[in-house]
Amino acid sequence: MNTAQDIRNKETALTERIKAAGKLAVAFSGGVDSTYLLYKAHEVLGDDCIAVTVKSQVLTDEEFGWTSEFCSGNKILQIVIDFDVFSTPGFASNPPDRCYYCKRRIFESIKNAAPEYEVADGSNVDDTGDYRPGMRAISELGIASPLKDSGLSKADIRALSKEAGLPTWDHPSAACLASRFAYGEEITDEGLVRVASAEKFIKDLGFTGIRVRVHGDIARIEADPDDIVLLTYARTRKEISEELKRLGFKYVAIDMEGYRTGSMNEVLDK
Repeated sequence: MNTAQDIRNKETALTERIKAAGKLAVAFSGGVDSTYLLYKAHEVLGDDCIAVTVKSQVLTDEEFGWTSEFCSGNKILQIVIDFDVFSTPGFASNPPDRCYYCKRRIFESIKNAAPEYEVADGSNVDDTGDYRPGMRAISELGIASPLKDSGLSKADIRALSKEAGLPTWDHPSAACLASRFAYGEEITDEGLVRVASAEKFIKDLGFTGIRVRVHGDIARIEADPDDIVLLTYARTRKEISEELKRLGFKYVAIDMEGYRTGSMNEVLDK
């Protein structure tokens, strides 16, 4: 079976899974995966598909603004839930299973906001290959994962998104801001704002796929491996170092391995 046919078969399986739902509420963060799922579900179900976006301290203003633009531009009903992540017990102390408790509270809120709909998230098959405690919460609450169930990978979703003309097809992978903090590092509202501001500054210099990881007063910058040398140019290095120190970091470092998903999990016992 060739790759094109394989993707087409997965797309067909996704369409059938969405039809079976009848009414679908997509947890919409504006990332590559949830954007494609929302697009496809709306194509299949029309007004029986809605978007539910959780607005909290771990979603940047830019990310939230984009979700609103997408929904209004495509005439998709969007329900917005204001959610205080610090109301989740254990969130601020940031244990390794923080994501489980936070995601459980978030999806409970989504289910309560859309009781007549089946709730779906944008997990794909690649999400099963790393330590993701939030997946346990999704399973316990009976949240659907149509992309994953249809066998779609991140690469498949990017290809289908490009075919559909979605602007997210080549967007860097997104993750909530809490994932920038080393486990056991206290998460504060000020810390989240600092990370968001640091990443925005670097991105505004022309870099994509940036992560600023927090280890105490150290900012560890992850970038596309091809961009690492560009970060070390004297003027760029000086601008970034000065801005991140102005934001409150004492030391600024570049991770020589570059960006990779789940780098904070590398310290955990497998």
